[in-house]
Amino acid sequence: MIAGFIFLRLRGILGKRTGFEGKSPANFKEVLKNVKVDLPKKTKENFDENAQKEFLTGAKIAYETIITDFSDNDNKITSSKPLLSKEILNQFLKALKDRSDRGHYAEITFIGINSAKIKEHKKIGKILNVTVDFIAEIITCIKDKDQKIVSGDPEKVKKIYDTWVFSRDTTSVNPNWQLVNILT
Repeated sequence: MIAGFIFLRLRGILGKRTGFEGKSPANFKEVLKNVKVDLPKKTKENFDENAQKEFLTGAKIAYETIITDFSDNDNKITSSKPLLSKEILNQFLKALKDRSDRGHYAEITFIGINSAKIKEHKKIGKILNVTVDFIAEIITCIKDKDQKIVSGDPEKVKKIYDTWVFSRDTTSVNPNWQLVNILT
């Protein structure tokens, strides 16, 4: 009985021969020749109208993220690190260290972006650089360690005009752009 039980269990687990193992249809090689394999699509290298709209949507989010991250009162860059080139990150960290050394802290309220327009885009080799003009509104002020206002006004909405350059390698599978230059 035990041997029969083990045999039935093994047959249930391993299966049984049916006579069709290893045989392929006569036209199997023909079928294989006609199969089209979908290769992964190459990253878009053109910067057409749709790509520009998609880019601007992301650029607006990146702009707000970077501005608020740089201007919050912890004097640290946290959420926007992946959006910054090494050079820009180092410039921001130095400015934050200088601000912290003076005992100053920023307070910002990001109101919104009035406009974001692509000024130009250039492809240099594999790298695509896109220059964007931003017009945004914020409320900002800098306070010292005693909470006295050093600059700005916590009650006044200020319009700011920025021109930023974003860059990415068009052959990379990483779709993210990085801020590589701030022109104004």
